[in-house]
Amino acid sequence: MAGTLSEACEDVNARNLADRKASPDATAAIEVTEAKKLVPVSAMRRPMPHLYDPDTLSPTDGVMRLMAGNRRFLDESVPSSARSFSRHHATAPQRPFAIVLGCSDSRTPVEILFDEGFGDLFVVRIAGNIVAPSVVGSIEFAASQFGTRLVVVMGHTGCGAVTATVKAIQSGLGSESKNIRDITDRIAPNVQHLVHDGKADVREAVRANVRASAHHLRHGSQILEELVLAGRLAVVGAEYDLESGAVDFFDGVPEDVKRPHAP
Repeated sequence: MAGTLSEACEDVNARNLADRKASPDATAAIEVTEAKKLVPVSAMRRPMPHLYDPDTLSPTDGVMRLMAGNRRFLDESVPSSARSFSRHHATAPQRPFAIVLGCSDSRTPVEILFDEGFGDLFVVRIAGNIVAPSVVGSIEFAASQFGTRLVVVMGHTGCGAVTATVKAIQSGLGSESKNIRDITDRIAPNVQHLVHDGKADVREAVRANVRASAHHLRHGSQILEELVLAGRLAVVGAEYDLESGAVDFFDGVPEDVKRPHAP
């Protein structure tokens, strides 16, 4: 099959070359057309539309909804509200009320621990909840296309990526994989100041990394920064505790968020 396809391509190329030699004017026209087709996508810039939906939950209401969902998740007596498959929910237009940047750790399933279902959350997961260009682009897309007004950067206790970064700083030895180093190299500047005399508080390092990622999203993207300055978007930092199952919102939380009273 491969040989047949190759021969066919060679035959088409030969005929195209013969046609161009026979008609210089046609050749020039084809070259101009092909030049237009080969313009890189990055050069075709146009403003990304900023959708504003007055019915979208405010950042305050979004955080409070997530808090309520996490309480339901922790309460074994409350049945989960996460929906089973529904063709309507699966094919309806997206209208997520929150964007969550979380870690890839298999013990941190975002929709489950917030007791949410189809279409409720736009989730981006990557080891160490780092902010790489593709991550920023995903969040920009959701915030501008869906009108979502809340971004949550959620780290978790015992994060392997943060722990590996701390160990690399302590030992001076990084991973043999350049791809893994690309992760730890992004985390290192956020936690370097917490490593003293070979010791470090990994729990605080996790929170420092969350704060840095949230700050990057607020100020490292023109689209997101404009939305933040306009009061249309909030970027909040949170930590999921693997042992308790509770999520603590601790960075950039809107002042009018009402926290539940401790029992």
